[in-house]
Formats: sequence, C-alpha cells, structure tokens
Amino acid sequence: QVQLVESGGGLVPAGGSLRLSCAASGRTFSSYTMGWFRQAPGKEREFVTAISRSGYNNAYADSVKGRFTISRDIAKNTVYLQMNSLKPEDTAVYYCAATGLAGWGPRHLKAPDYDYWGQGTQVTVSS
Repeated sequence: QVQLVESGGGLVPAGGSLRLSCAASGRTFSSYTMGWFRQAPGKEREFVTAISRSGYNNAYADSVKGRFTISRDIAKNTVYLQMNSLKPEDTAVYYCAATGLAGWGPRHLKAPDYDYWGQGTQVTVSS
C-alpha cells in the first residue's frame, strides 16, 4: 500500500514556473514507477510524465517536452515535477500516481495501469 500526497500547486502567470512534490508513504517507494497526470475541466485525465523505479527512464507528453522535468529522490520518498514556461493550457488538477508494473513500456503512460493516486493539486496559469 502506498499513500501519495501532492503539494506545490498554485496560481502563476504564463511563462512562470512551479515545482510540484509528491510524498509517498511506505518503505517500498523504489518499487514503483511514478507518474504525473493532469485533468482540466471538462477533459479526460491525461498523461504528463513518468519516471522508472531506478530513475534512469522517463517519458513526457509531447505538450510538455522541454518544459517539464520529472525527478525522484528515493531517500526522501518523493517525486518532483518541475514545470517551466507554463502556459494557460497547462491549467489543470495534477495527480501523482504509482504503479507496480515491472519494466518500462507503453503501459507506464496509461492511467488505468496505475495502482495508487494522490488527491491532486490545482495548477492555474493566468494569461
């Protein structure tokens, strides 16, 4: 069982930056691939980025490549999402998630394959 708590959301002007954090409980944090998803009003939840158990592999949605960076600190049981050059279309509730899927592949980019979810944190980018 893993419990996830996000923090760091807020209101930022276009072009600004935010860093989201996701603190995970439990001793097996390193056993999970971690992901960030987001959901804007009236839209489906979408993949943003994911990082493998080791931290050596990661993936990004095309819409955030070059602007967002995911990282994890195993010692702190925390995964981070650094978001730069924010755009109004990045406005959404951002969710941290964990999956116990082994390896690294397309399933790690899909919400249904994630086992645990945080409560979400709101990110609002003003134009």
